[in-house]
Amino acid sequence: MKKDYYEILEVSKSATAAEIKKAYRKQAIKYHPDKNPGDKQAEENFKLAAEAYEVLSDENKRAQYDRFGHAAFDNGGAGYHSTMDDIFSHFGDIFGGRFSGFGGFGGFGGGTQQVRLRGENLRVRLKVSLEDIVKGTEKKIKVKRKVQAEGVTYKTCTTCNGTGQVVRQVNTMLGMMQTASTCSSCSGSGQIIDHRPSDADSQGLKLVEETISVKIPAGVMEGVQLKVSGKGNDAPGKNGIAGDLLVVIEEQEHETLKREGENLHYDLYISFSEAVLGASKEIETVTGKVRIKLEEGIQSGKILRLKGKGIPSLNGYGTGDLIVHVNVWTPKNLSEKQKEFFREMLNDKGFTPQPEKSDKSFFEKVKEMFS
Repeated sequence: MKKDYYEILEVSKSATAAEIKKAYRKQAIKYHPDKNPGDKQAEENFKLAAEAYEVLSDENKRAQYDRFGHAAFDNGGAGYHSTMDDIFSHFGDIFGGRFSGFGGFGGFGGGTQQVRLRGENLRVRLKVSLEDIVKGTEKKIKVKRKVQAEGVTYKTCTTCNGTGQVVRQVNTMLGMMQTASTCSSCSGSGQIIDHRPSDADSQGLKLVEETISVKIPAGVMEGVQLKVSGKGNDAPGKNGIAGDLLVVIEEQEHETLKREGENLHYDLYISFSEAVLGASKEIETVTGKVRIKLEEGIQSGKILRLKGKGIPSLNGYGTGDLIVHVNVWTPKNLSEKQKEFFREMLNDKGFTPQPEKSDKSFFEKVKEMFS
């Protein structure tokens, strides 16, 4: 089981952005590989701290993590992935500029290592039915994304000699450090285009339409963002990393069922006769129809709960219920003969309201429904 990001940075869940930044700086200095040569655990802690900071420093990612935990970033392997370059990019926030390490950062390739450019992320909205949400499914969607054009070639950037950076050394409170600014000629890739096909743009990319499979886990809800790694736009250059495809769930409204978290609500309308005599009624659920029995004298507003007929938890913590609200429908257009029957019953003791102690009030029913 993956460790909680707040525990990794040793902050509370209510920590401010400044507190998270300060905590990450502390962890990064403590577990830096140059301070712990050969210590694999320190190296792992260093990477975990960067992973935690990557999520908690981003307002949207943090909100998703607070709501769904690590499951918010799992979609067929599309979780958190980082290179050491990604990790060093965080130090730009902490120390200023591009951080390269304590005197070269040991065996992790600091110094003048060129930047691996990352392509742009793409975001699409995907409509998902309630049935798909309950069962989980896989959808195929068409996406237009930029990819490397066939036949494009590159050569070494003469401005930075292929490093992608202009490096300088500065004295800091932690000792001598190397910082680097991105080469303006090649945007940090260390390469510039040598030959560009006619169908490519100025970065050597072209727009194509691709069909991509997206796994929809059971229990997703409106606004949940799923990530498919590497299916965004390609990055310029030979060694770039493609961006991600971000799929935002748009939950379609069901005709008869209303969702409330992991529970579903269904309004069942019955006739006055059915309420008096009792009845067997068939109702719709997302997994098929079920039959329920209504006892004689059932009251309007009665709430019936069908366990496990709701929506599975996204985190795998069980399944919600289907809550059936019984509504006795009062007819508006009666014949004179029918009206005469009810006139005769006006003073009949059998039709006089006599609520029992077990009959809950409206407010008690509401409280029970939300408990």
